[in-house]
Amino acid sequence: MFGFATVDGFFPPLPSESVLITLAVSAHSTGVPWLPLVLLMGALGAWAGDQIAYQIGRMIGTQRVPFLRSARGRRAVARAERLLARRGASFILAARYVPIGRVAVNMTAGAVRYPRRRFMIIAAIASVMWALYSVGIGIMAAAWFGHNPLLAIGAGIVFGVVAGFAIDKIVMWFQRRGGGDDDDDDDTVPAGATASGERTAA
Repeated sequence: MFGFATVDGFFPPLPSESVLITLAVSAHSTGVPWLPLVLLMGALGAWAGDQIAYQIGRMIGTQRVPFLRSARGRRAVARAERLLARRGASFILAARYVPIGRVAVNMTAGAVRYPRRRFMIIAAIASVMWALYSVGIGIMAAAWFGHNPLLAIGAGIVFGVVAGFAIDKIVMWFQRRGGGDDDDDDDTVPAGATASGERTAA
């Protein structure tokens, strides 16, 4: 679980939510594995993966990352740049539930030099919330379909995917509504920074 969640932090095709939901269903239905350990490893792995994504963005920017060079990836990075500058903390927290979105946000945070200490704290809160959310989905699915663990796992995974999609749409809606708002200076990125990892001339 730790390995899946860590790698998923910078390589979104690896579905750590599905693994966490599956293990939560198994833990609730059979008692194996031990649920608190699954929760802890999921949260720690998610936090570690976020730090790796941040460091990749800080070192090489986002334009050298293949899956962020697609049309969807470029849109995600552009959105991340705008919202990190306005409401960094809330955006990092929300993006944790959107696989490609969270990688784009975390790498962009590194590329634009979002304060590392603040990022580490926000990522820790987001990772714990995400692990609790995913385990909760697994427990809920197991309670509904306890007689059929495979059906519970499938239902939990589908619900997790749908919920992530819904969260992404909600974030976009809030972005459109608050597009002109400014945030406190505490949550802004350095002036002139870009997601390519370079600083433009003032």
